[in-house]
Amino acid sequence: MWRGRWRTAGSALLRVILVWAASTLTMLALAGILPDFRLQSDDGDSITQIGLTAAWGAGAFGLLSAVVWPVLVRALLLVPALVLGLLVFFLNGSLLLIALSLIPAWRGEAAPETAVVVAAVMSAVASATSTALAVRDDGAYRRRLYRLADRRRRRQRGAGAPGAGAAAPGLVFLQLDGVGYEVLRGACGSGLMPTVAGWLDRSHRVTPWRTDWSSQTGASQLGILHGSNFDVPAFRWYEKDTGEVMVCNRPTSAAELQRRAVARTGDGGLLTLDGASRGNLFSGGADQLALVLSVSARRGRANRSRAGYFAYFSDPANAVRTAVSFVAEVVREIVQSLRARIRGDRPRVSRGGLYPLIRAFATVVERDVVVAAVIGDMLAGRAAVYADLVAYDEVAHHSGPRGRDTDQVLARLDRSLALIARVAEHAPREYRIVLLSDHGQSPGETFLSRYGLTLKDLVRAGCGLPVSRRAGRTRSGAEARAAVLAALHRPVEEGEEARPGPGSDPVVLASGNLALISFPDVPGRASREHVERAHPALLATLANHPGVGFLLVDGVVLGPDGAAARLDVPGEAEELLSPFGPGAAEAVRRTDAFPHVADIMVNSAYDPDTGAVHAFEEQIGSHGGLGGEQGHPFLMWPTVLSDPGADPDPDPGAEPAAEPVGAEAVHGVLRRWLREADGPQVPLGLRPEPVQDPRPEGAGDGILPSAGVSARDETR
Repeated sequence: MWRGRWRTAGSALLRVILVWAASTLTMLALAGILPDFRLQSDDGDSITQIGLTAAWGAGAFGLLSAVVWPVLVRALLLVPALVLGLLVFFLNGSLLLIALSLIPAWRGEAAPETAVVVAAVMSAVASATSTALAVRDDGAYRRRLYRLADRRRRRQRGAGAPGAGAAAPGLVFLQLDGVGYEVLRGACGSGLMPTVAGWLDRSHRVTPWRTDWSSQTGASQLGILHGSNFDVPAFRWYEKDTGEVMVCNRPTSAAELQRRAVARTGDGGLLTLDGASRGNLFSGGADQLALVLSVSARRGRANRSRAGYFAYFSDPANAVRTAVSFVAEVVREIVQSLRARIRGDRPRVSRGGLYPLIRAFATVVERDVVVAAVIGDMLAGRAAVYADLVAYDEVAHHSGPRGRDTDQVLARLDRSLALIARVAEHAPREYRIVLLSDHGQSPGETFLSRYGLTLKDLVRAGCGLPVSRRAGRTRSGAEARAAVLAALHRPVEEGEEARPGPGSDPVVLASGNLALISFPDVPGRASREHVERAHPALLATLANHPGVGFLLVDGVVLGPDGAAARLDVPGEAEELLSPFGPGAAEAVRRTDAFPHVADIMVNSAYDPDTGAVHAFEEQIGSHGGLGGEQGHPFLMWPTVLSDPGADPDPDPGAEPAAEPVGAEAVHGVLRRWLREADGPQVPLGLRPEPVQDPRPEGAGDGILPSAGVSARDETR
């Protein structure tokens, strides 16, 4: 026993010495390369003295980084997350200057800008050395994870935390945003995702499920996490009773949608018992929140949704590693965009402006922070974790659902899943990993690119209103843009569309290949007769346009050449909407019953042979309506759990259930799996839901530990 402890202590001491030596050599090399960085006195020193000076400086810098750095980051909780990512380098340089000032006889000196470079390189080298040593010593790595897990278990038992006793298996739900069922199967079959393919061969099964008409993250994730997406007709829609436009990725709208779902179901959500919500639009009722949009509308310290950024960047090596990857991703996007332009790829959308930075944020920063959050949650032994990885969805919008660009993203996501699986082996409880997606993506040329005008222009022409000679573009509403703005403490607004001005002009809003038209001056929902009387040419203009698949107006589905089908007449809508796949009529019928359904709902045309649709936004990979793979995400589960279509009280003579239909059905499946893992959820009446109003001043939730860093769990 004592021999083992001495061996462990000796191994740890050896690793510290080796990291110190690597940092010392790095400092010596940089002193020889950089003109504004020196490690000797003005009179000159011997090689031995210079080496001792470098060792002293490296040791002081390492000690300050370990002790002072977390305190500095903790004090900057109100600084925007992306600003903190840049501030990391300047703070790190300041620590190096302090370390150099501690060297005897003032032998160390560096210009401030040089100190930033030296500190960044030394942090990267120290992190790489430490990681390499840990990889070579698997036993040490496992022991370290066990110590972290055991420390948290003891702390939980002392605090009487949920799950402090004998732990039942936990569930980790990982949402691969926008990855359709066929894309996943193709990636596994081609070797792009060997981790997922291995799970399917050994321990998991996968099935598609069908989304609602609104096939986008806001509707799907609200239904999955809170059990109801009632009255969410699209990604963005106009509400006549308030005169406001609701946008699913706007923090105030997300908070209101979550409040409505909780009020409708009477339940806090999927994660109300010892749960964590990471990188999502909604909280799911979890205590532990990080990067959750529905709580980012809060101001001041009440908003703890960005806590994940600060926990992650509390390790300067994380900041350096992520910054390097961020820059590499920006360069990769610029090169890929230029290559697509040279090849003359079609369809194609603009990928300039801030998009390379937004893509890098989604594929690097948010991925790294969310993965670190999930790792921290598993080491903390939480019962249920739901995390959203948005990288594929963001890239597919601008590069298309299939291709070299998205293949690279899928491969990197697979490596992140492999890391999570390895850490799960050392968690204080068994974890069952469930993969799922919220929607797929359908390819196709945009409506503007194909026909030379926006849908808004077409609507105005049909209403006899003046049309701008220069076609405007509808900005993409991808989730990554909202995450960037939330990280910068900036609200996600849509300019004049957030609250349209008074008047009779129609409000036209796009949600992928679904569009909504509302007449603000008409109280309630406009009837078909009113629309035809006020704008005689509008419905025919829209229904007969080659880029439009069908319209929904006051309970009637309109198609080309005068085709019409009433939703309350059995079979009529099913026949008219049959090209859009099974269940299309029922999805439209459900949306027609929403209080805030638009006066006119417009779904783009769909080609069953190619799977192509026409997005009303600037996206060549889109989702939001009916047509193609966008409506067929996947659900992948360990075989120890029941089949998603299983009936808790089966009828011996009944046929097996089909794939889940609708996000609310997926919520029911996930709840059943939580019960199977002995993790029943707490009803709302026993505990208040944390998000009741988009503008509360109450306390927020949680901070997650960064990967490999022991951190105190915080609850409200």
